[in-house]
Amino acid sequence: MSIRAVVVAQTGGPEVLELKELPTPEPRPGEVRVDVDACGVNFLDVYERSGKYPMQTPFIAGSEGCGVVSAVGDGVDTVTLGDRVAWAMVHGGGYAGQVVIPAERTAPVPDDVKSEQAAAVMLQGMTAHYLTESTFPVRAGQTALVHAAAGGLGLLLTQMLVGKGVRVIGTASTAAKASLATEAGTSEVIDYTDHDVAVEVRRLTDGRGVDVVYDGVGKATFDGSIDSLARRGTMVLVGAASGPVPPVDPQTLNKKGSLFLTRPTLAHHIADRDELLERAAAVLGQVAEDRLAVRIGGKYPLAEAAQAHEDLVGRRSTGKLLILPDL
Repeated sequence: MSIRAVVVAQTGGPEVLELKELPTPEPRPGEVRVDVDACGVNFLDVYERSGKYPMQTPFIAGSEGCGVVSAVGDGVDTVTLGDRVAWAMVHGGGYAGQVVIPAERTAPVPDDVKSEQAAAVMLQGMTAHYLTESTFPVRAGQTALVHAAAGGLGLLLTQMLVGKGVRVIGTASTAAKASLATEAGTSEVIDYTDHDVAVEVRRLTDGRGVDVVYDGVGKATFDGSIDSLARRGTMVLVGAASGPVPPVDPQTLNKKGSLFLTRPTLAHHIADRDELLERAAAVLGQVAEDRLAVRIGGKYPLAEAAQAHEDLVGRRSTGKLLILPDL
C-alpha cells in the first residue's frame, strides 16, 4: 500500500514541491495515523520549503490539517479510531493523503465544524486567539490596526477583535480586499499602496494613534506601524510576508512613546497540551456557533501545491488556501 504526498527533497522555490508515492505510514508509540481531508497552506510552509526555517530533508510539506484517525500507536489513550481531529504546527503533518503525527498534538473537531473549516482555522485561528487573549489582552473601547486585514489571519483576527468591542482599522491593497475586511468588521480600511498608513491612522484617531498594531507584513510596513501607535502602545510583529525587519534600536521605542515590541509565535502558546486543547476548543467552538466566519480563498489538489505557494506569496488570495488530497 502507498500514499501520495508532496515532498521537499531539497529546499528552494515552489518547484521543489514534488508529488511522490510513499509507503503507507504506520504510527509509532504515542502517534496516530490520520486520513487527511484537508491541509492548510501557510507562510510557515513557504519558509520551511525555501530553507528560511531549516528542516532536515526530505520532509512532507505542510503542518496543518484535519482528518479521521485510521490507526493508533501503542500508549495512546486520548485518541481513538474514527475520531476526527485537527492539528497545527506539526512538521510533516500536511500535504499528503495520510500523515502520522503525535497524538498529543491533535485536537477534537466538533460535529458542527466541517473538516475544511477546521483545516482552515487551526493555525491562524489559534494565532488570533493568543494575540487577543495573551499577547495583548484587548479591552472594549480600544483601537487596533490590523495589516493585511483580508488575509487568512487578518479576517479571523478582525472578527475576534470586533467581538470584544475593539475598533479595528485595517489595511488592504485592493478595493476587493478592502470590501472583505469591511465585511469582517473593520471600521475603516486604508489602501497601503496609495496612502501613508501612519498619517491615515493619526487622522482617523484624532492624532492619538492605536493601542496595538498586528503586523504580519514585516519589512514594508514596520516603520509605519511603529508610527501608528499611541503612547505606550504595543507593536506585535506576527510575520514577515514582505521580508524580515532590519535590526531595531530599542531607543526608538522610547522616543516614539515608551512603546512595547514583541514577536510571538503560536508554537510557544500551544506547547502545553492543555493550552492547545483550550485554544482549539475556543476557536472551533466559535466556528461551530457561527460566531467566526472562515473564508476559504482557494482549493488545490496535491499536484498543484506549488501553485498554492505562488498564489500565497504573490498575495493573489484572500482568506485561507487549502490543499485537498482527494481533489
